[in-house]
Amino acid sequence: MSTTALIVAAGRGERLGSETPKQYLDLDGQSLLTRVINGFAAHPSISAITVVIDPSHRGLYDAAVATVAETAGLQAPVTGGDSRQASVLAGLEALAQTGGTERVLIHDAARPFFDGALIDRVLSALQSAPAAIPALPVTDSLHRANGDGTLDHPVDRIGLHRAQTPQGFDFAAILDAHRRFHDAATTDDAALAHLAGLPVKLVDGDVRNAKITTQADLEDAKRLAGRGTPAAMVRVGSGFDVHRFGDAPGPLRLGGIDIDHPVGLRGHSDADVALHAITDALLGAIAGGDIGEHFPPSDNAWQDADSARFLHHAADMVRACNGHINHVDLTIICEAPKIGPHRQAMRQRIAELLELEETAVSVKATTTERLGFTGRGEGIAAQATATVSL
Repeated sequence: MSTTALIVAAGRGERLGSETPKQYLDLDGQSLLTRVINGFAAHPSISAITVVIDPSHRGLYDAAVATVAETAGLQAPVTGGDSRQASVLAGLEALAQTGGTERVLIHDAARPFFDGALIDRVLSALQSAPAAIPALPVTDSLHRANGDGTLDHPVDRIGLHRAQTPQGFDFAAILDAHRRFHDAATTDDAALAHLAGLPVKLVDGDVRNAKITTQADLEDAKRLAGRGTPAAMVRVGSGFDVHRFGDAPGPLRLGGIDIDHPVGLRGHSDADVALHAITDALLGAIAGGDIGEHFPPSDNAWQDADSARFLHHAADMVRACNGHINHVDLTIICEAPKIGPHRQAMRQRIAELLELEETAVSVKATTTERLGFTGRGEGIAAQATATVSL
């Protein structure tokens, strides 16, 4: 499909306190805008690049694109509007006049550190939805403030995400949304898509893909640019857990789902041996201790607790380390129940809990040929590995 990168660069960046608009400031030998254009030009799925500018900045724009190769697919710049939303609409209308665009990636020129993997995630999500944005879960505590600057009350951060760009859309759908809601006050294109009733998929963002707004942001960007985009450190963690069958009747909780079985597993929590193994694997990848340290069985707070809470906690710890969960591989060891009929449901549930694509979750099963405690049907064991990029 034809995909155009629409770069919004018409702002003045007044909060930065610079006479030169921030998108044209130098960052280790290249302007922010030049870096952004080159980032899209290097991706094989980008067919064309259009930049929305303030016409009074035309000299700065020409200097910024002077070193961009002709093969980058850069189109003539488009004159922006009085607001970001108006500028995006102007860019979309220009693309509509040109024709041929089926998907559009709308990106802020003040985010120079996106990469090809981030573009891949957005484009992949667009295969099954009309809109997709990269976002990062909010991990800090949130509090609402009073008008006098004092603390009012905490805000629940569950489900909250920080949106980033590039935000991807079906071109016709987002153009229609901008036309219909051009007077709506929204902060990004995803909010406008939501107003238009478009489902918006979230994909993993990148902590390096921060927007440069203040002087402190610019200094951070200079340090990052000076040493190049840091390579990810890949860590692999392993986890192993065992639970015996109890006396209480089933169902059996395994891999985050309930399975029809004569008896369940015995444990302080819900005894989900599979999720416990994955939790330990994630903790191991970041050297974060083990499940017993974080959720001691001596603490009655975890009596009969849903093990999904343990897995969420481990995933949050990975993200707090600026980490990304790449893949989870789980092996369940038992004679019964048969895992095959439930494998896909487990994959879906684990992927949902970890906010991963199903392709990043593997669930396998084996027996011990009737040897040992699992062979005698006394319990179930599980082992897991987790691959994490820091």
